[in-house]
Amino acid sequence: MRRARRILWLGLKEMMSLRRDWVMLALLAWSFTLAPVMEATGVATSVNNASIAFADEDNSPLSRSLADAFFPPEFQPVVQIAPGTGGAQMDAGRFIFVVSIPPGFERDLRAGRAPEIQVMIDATAMEQAGIGANYITSILSAEIRRFAVGADLVDPEPIDLVIRSAFNPNRDAVQFKSIVALIGQIMWLTTILTGAAMIREREHGTIEHLLAMPLSPFDIAAAKIWANAAVVLVAAALSLTFVLQGFLGVSIAGSKLLFLAGTALFLFTATALGVFLATLARSMAQFALLVMLIVLPMLMLSGGETPVESQPDWLQTVTLILPSRHYMTLAQEVIYKGAGLETIWPELLAISLLGSVLLGLSLVLFRRSIALDR
Repeated sequence: MRRARRILWLGLKEMMSLRRDWVMLALLAWSFTLAPVMEATGVATSVNNASIAFADEDNSPLSRSLADAFFPPEFQPVVQIAPGTGGAQMDAGRFIFVVSIPPGFERDLRAGRAPEIQVMIDATAMEQAGIGANYITSILSAEIRRFAVGADLVDPEPIDLVIRSAFNPNRDAVQFKSIVALIGQIMWLTTILTGAAMIREREHGTIEHLLAMPLSPFDIAAAKIWANAAVVLVAAALSLTFVLQGFLGVSIAGSKLLFLAGTALFLFTATALGVFLATLARSMAQFALLVMLIVLPMLMLSGGETPVESQPDWLQTVTLILPSRHYMTLAQEVIYKGAGLETIWPELLAISLLGSVLLGLSLVLFRRSIALDR
């Protein structure tokens, strides 16, 4: 009971130290507010609000239906422009895409000829241009095919393939990328906060003051682990509620409490990793390099940036020892698929086992590090 009280008060002391560290507080606030929003919405993986114009020299029912096939939110309302002015309009920055329909387009199509459509693209908007070219090709091809089938120019497809996306039916990238961003910030911040606290104690010489008290290395490490884990857990819960759900409109299919419970379990693993890296590093610069070398690959191989199934077989086996992979799987199962405890218990068990091993190893190295410092 006395040890539990000592660990509690040491953890509260750790929180008081964090409260006076304005740089860490600013990093914490930014990581759970602006960082997920910027990562989820900053990089375009789909066309959004792209400006498009039509130079329609055919003015047939088919050409008008082609213009009507482009609508928000992918494209702005189509603007009809005079033929031959597309280049000047793009030079003036008014449009990213200009589609030119030649005269007699529908007549040539009915006659069995292969008329051409010109699509000019302003490639200075590189992301929108590359993705938008595929969008425009697909939309025009589908509309022309539909017209040709209706006019008995071609036979209908023998199979009508309808694709339905599960768990993210609109294929909204924000729904996925925001959760991945939040998980990444949880792992980064937990490791950095815990490790930086350990190294700060060593560099300021306060570790000797703590050891002069009736405290063991376990008490010191355990206090830093629970205090930093609690801070990140509260920040993650607020970010999930107000930033992801409130601001970005992310929907959570499963239990938020179950996700936060899994997060709390993972946080003890991440804080143990922070202690482990802090015992290996002799300065803050070395610790920063170790974080980049260890934490960044763990995030990349977790299944958030690239699917685990896309990785080589041998690498998939290696990732089984990464707590980040099991946590990412747990988060996706709960948030996207509405999974319950009966589904995610293997991931919880794996995180617990890996965290226990990492925590034990961290405590052993921490004791040795303190012995060397003495």
